[in-house]
Amino acid sequence: MRIQYLGAIAIASLLTLGAVACGTTTTTNPDALSQEAVDPSTAANPCAGANPCAAANPCAGANPCAAANPCAAANPCAGAKAGAQPAVYAFEGVAIRGADPVAYFTEGKAVKGSADYETSWGGATWRFSSAENMAAFEADPEAYAPQYGGYCAWAVKSGYLASVDPEAWKIVDGKLYLNYSPGVQKQWQGDIAGNIALGDQNWPTVLSSDKFSESGKSW
Repeated sequence: MRIQYLGAIAIASLLTLGAVACGTTTTTNPDALSQEAVDPSTAANPCAGANPCAAANPCAGANPCAAANPCAAANPCAGAKAGAQPAVYAFEGVAIRGADPVAYFTEGKAVKGSADYETSWGGATWRFSSAENMAAFEADPEAYAPQYGGYCAWAVKSGYLASVDPEAWKIVDGKLYLNYSPGVQKQWQGDIAGNIALGDQNWPTVLSSDKFSESGKSW
């Protein structure tokens, strides 16, 4: 009896181990493996992978493809200007089209500056008709620089930006104002105090305006 009992226990143990072995299996699910995400829009838009906004908005403000610009052919917005206009209007890098800002105060007229007397301020090159005028400007540039960064005063009061004619100018309360042309200057002078008040309200936020008029006038 003891031998039969021990034999039964041994058989039972073997059956239990077999059941455990059969129940403990490992399966591999290929769908559960980590895979690199694939953007289906990449084929149609080479910028989509780098910029998830590109598929819906090819003009997305931050375009990581802009440097290499692989989207230019398909994306007419590529390379479009972004950001504000410079704080100082400078045609071909030169403020007031090369007029001497100090001469308006000392000579009462527009005087051409010389490349022999140049200084940099506000991100632009300023020219002067003499070393004395250049020194005066360098000592106190804000006293001589035109208001509104040298942009047209009429345009600024109207909420946009425009270039200037060096001969369309006026000093009001010790400050120099320039305008787009003699005709625009006449309009601005119709209500100088009111137009200055409006210009002061719009400046410098008007620098973000999308509208800019450039006459291209040589002087």
